[in-house]
Amino acid sequence: MTLAPYACNPAQTRGRRYPQAPAPTRTEYQRDRDRIVHSTAFRRLVYKTQVFLNHEGDLFRTRMTHSLEVAQLGRSIARSLKLNEDLVEAIALAHDLGHTPFGHAGQDALNDCMAAFGGFEHNLQSLRVVDLLEERYPEFDGLNLTFETREGILKHCSRANAQALELSEPGGVAQRFLSHQQPSLEAQLCNLADEIAYNAHDIDDGVRSGLITLQQLQAVPLFDDFRRQTLAEFPHLQEAVQGRRLLYEAIRRMLSAQVYDVIAATQAALDEVQPASVDAVRQLPPLVQFGAEMRAKSKTLKAFLLPQLYRHPQVLQTTGHARQVVTDLFDAYFSAAHEMPERYQRRADQSGGTDPAAVTARAVADYIAGMTDRFAVREHERLTGLRLLA
Repeated sequence: MTLAPYACNPAQTRGRRYPQAPAPTRTEYQRDRDRIVHSTAFRRLVYKTQVFLNHEGDLFRTRMTHSLEVAQLGRSIARSLKLNEDLVEAIALAHDLGHTPFGHAGQDALNDCMAAFGGFEHNLQSLRVVDLLEERYPEFDGLNLTFETREGILKHCSRANAQALELSEPGGVAQRFLSHQQPSLEAQLCNLADEIAYNAHDIDDGVRSGLITLQQLQAVPLFDDFRRQTLAEFPHLQEAVQGRRLLYEAIRRMLSAQVYDVIAATQAALDEVQPASVDAVRQLPPLVQFGAEMRAKSKTLKAFLLPQLYRHPQVLQTTGHARQVVTDLFDAYFSAAHEMPERYQRRADQSGGTDPAAVTARAVADYIAGMTDRFAVREHERLTGLRLLA
């Protein structure tokens, strides 16, 4: 497929931190994707959960299935906009590599534990995974991905962390946060594909769990418009036993509508400003977007899901236990680093500066963030004698 002039061209990549000869049969972004898929951190995503924890059911989304859904949506949109599909896929598959066990509850708990040591940001941790923590190659730490993939992985970054990254990598992936520029269109697309995937699968998982109902979702126009369309075309789905088919079809139509909306709104924005290159894109406001009506409907859906699903008492009870697991693990390893594997003990023992406690804390955070849900539960039981999550 012919790429648009504002798409990232692998032949014009800004390169890797450690120069390597090109692969004979793959582009640079295809090579990035393959390295991500073969990484240890990617395999762990299958046992890292989103809203519902691993023990609560086999069919709820995990970080792995979410990342695959984001990649699929991203590639579909990228093809229509003549963006680089391989780069979109690489970013999508890597964007959650730094997420902790137990979804956002684990992330919030680890951030609290790290408050005195710079905090914890999962996007920055994903970059840390691909730049440092993966140990697969003899010549360097990390996966040595291209600048464009790394830029897309670092979706958000606090100013303090951006300044620290800029010191170690001048003009690198954090520079845009300091100069208020945008990332590539492929990176922008992954951000929105992430949101679209959440919109769909949190409805699906919420209904599957029994915490939200199709009746409640009638108050959400983004979903209910397609529920009514589906029933008008297939009235037999009104029967209670057909509830799953009705749900799936409404979600399928909702996904398609959001994808087509992004393609249309983004193409209109591109036609208006006509960026001539990737560098021109970086100087402009964000261009990958919903139309105004779809954006409003998406916000309404999120406003519905917050109290009805994310803050449902049953979810909060479980995530409260998850937060306790992460907090207890951090305290245990921070005071007894020898309980961690040797490679993390070495990281904890490196002074590396004027604050050894901060070095130890970061090593502990690296170890915990890499855990799967079930491994964290087992470790917590080993160290405390308690089993908070069955």
